Amino acid sequence: MARILKNKQLMNTKLATNYGGWMYCNQCGENIGYLCYSTYDKLELTYECNCGSKGSMLFDFEDSKNGQKCTDELVIIKNRLCCGLDNEPLITILEKK
Repeated sequence: MARILKNKQLMNTKLATNYGGWMYCNQCGENIGYLCYSTYDKLELTYECNCGSKGSMLFDFEDSKNGQKCTDELVIIKNRLCCGLDNEPLITILEKK
């Protein structure tokens, strides 16, 4: 079932799909990672690409549930940044890019 976006803000970033999938830097066009769109209700991410461009993303959905905000450090499992509370994958960052 498709989700309905409530807020979507992208700065210097392109996505392959509406709210997930492959992420690209607007400045150099390089693929910077993969956003696992099925595992979050709200996402706030800021990053700096290897080309020096700074980008950010903000998403939340109409059907988001009030839950526990994760302020824990993300953990790395099999090259994916995962939630420290439940180890669910959130983002795969391509370090070479």
